[in-house]
Amino acid sequence: MSREYALYDTTLRDGAQCEDMQLTTPDKVKIALRLDELGMDYIEGGWPGANPVDSEFFREVVSYRLKTAKISAFGSTHHPSHTAENDPTLMALLACGARVLTIFGKSSERHARDALRLEPSRNLDIIRDSVAFLRSRAEEVFFDAEHFFDGWKENRDYTLEALKRAHEAGAAALVLCDTNGGTLPEEIAAITAEVARELPDAVLGIHAHNDCELGVANTLAAVQAGARHIQGTVNGVGERCGNANLCSVIPVLELKMGKHCLPEGALPQLAAASRYVSEVANMPPFSRQPFVGRSAFAHKGGVHVSAVNRDSTLYEHIRPESVGNSQRILITELGGRSNIVSLARRFGFHLDKDEPVVKGLFNELKKKASQGYDYAAAEASVELLLLRKLARRGVREFFRLHKLRVLETKDGEGAPLAEATVMVEVEGVVEHTAATGQGPVNALDNALRKALLPFYPRLAEMRLRDFKVRVLTASAGGGGEDATGTAAVTRVLIESADSEGAWVTVGVSYDIIEASWQALADSVIYKLYRDEWTSHGPE
Repeated sequence: MSREYALYDTTLRDGAQCEDMQLTTPDKVKIALRLDELGMDYIEGGWPGANPVDSEFFREVVSYRLKTAKISAFGSTHHPSHTAENDPTLMALLACGARVLTIFGKSSERHARDALRLEPSRNLDIIRDSVAFLRSRAEEVFFDAEHFFDGWKENRDYTLEALKRAHEAGAAALVLCDTNGGTLPEEIAAITAEVARELPDAVLGIHAHNDCELGVANTLAAVQAGARHIQGTVNGVGERCGNANLCSVIPVLELKMGKHCLPEGALPQLAAASRYVSEVANMPPFSRQPFVGRSAFAHKGGVHVSAVNRDSTLYEHIRPESVGNSQRILITELGGRSNIVSLARRFGFHLDKDEPVVKGLFNELKKKASQGYDYAAAEASVELLLLRKLARRGVREFFRLHKLRVLETKDGEGAPLAEATVMVEVEGVVEHTAATGQGPVNALDNALRKALLPFYPRLAEMRLRDFKVRVLTASAGGGGEDATGTAAVTRVLIESADSEGAWVTVGVSYDIIEASWQALADSVIYKLYRDEWTSHGPE
């Protein structure tokens, strides 16, 4: 192994068993290349022959030159009705072209007897023969001891013998699997330490599932007890409750335990890699995920923000930048004026919380919150609000709306179709455009882009990623007794993205089209403002 602690990513195989995750072959290749950039030692690509996607992945990935990672293929020990030499699963593993092969076998006597209906001694022979056969033909072979911890607690001697057979047959690592995810960290640590004493020459690994939400804790406990081969998935994806989350395991090892498992300088790529995997897998990122989530270093309470402004370590256990994340100060009616001062500092404004402009902004935020605006969720809108108020460097008027109209119609096959017409003024030129779309917001987006693209070509790289509508109660919208049901205030949140990142904007109105337009217009303005600011910098 290239480093003392080897990272073995199984997102593409075990992680892909998550019920919300569907990966194509190009998806798997993209993720593999990104994980290689991050510095993974091993990337498990799938089970050759199990399905067309996995088989095609191994044919495709060999054409890429990886920097740090070795591609591993996964399979099982040979079937009891075959020998290792004529088993189709082992033949498929050898034929796929992977440099590393990983096979799992039953290390639990009860599983061997009840699940496989085998004499336990025959199961041990199958483990030995399978590992030995593959090891004679492959660069490295790893043995995943399935149901290891449960098996150990039921029959320690049998489970240990399963490991010994694999070790003697040449397995490069013996991976202790908490397959059901029900073992506690102190049990993991004690058992792993005992195995390390029994097999001092073996490289031990850990493969933890998250059924008790202990996947990360169990992985770290195993490492402290002697495991050096660390398996997990990006963002903790996997079947049932998922696998140990490498996006948490890695920074804890690196920053808390001093155990280096990534190439030097790679850790700041972690948050971007996490987002990339979510994007390719078409899964919404978990905002409250430790280390890499958007909320991991977000501060809302005024007391917290006031302290963070003095010393960020008072409320942040690591520097956000060390894992590629960033501190976020949320602006809400609850946050206090310190939040406004902190956010203004990001734009080069050094304000005092007692200045009239800060008090005015705080009062406006409270008023808008009473109307239903959610600026904690829509940071882009609050940044625009702040910059518009601070006239020394406000947001210029990229376009001005003259009128808009949305019609609901049907296409030639009778399916619902929206048509939007907008008239906007851009740089003194009036543009009058129309476009159709799948729903009113899509139609408005298409019509607005049609008008603006000749003036701002970079809008072509922007896309709407999410659209959320919430009907607010009368008290939230301030609309009185009649503001219920169809007459209630509507809040619209739009998430947009480009190659540089994502942002959220908000609109609120009794009219859903008007609320949508507010959020959409702010989204486009924020994109244009950010591009201009990046190109020209502060005035």
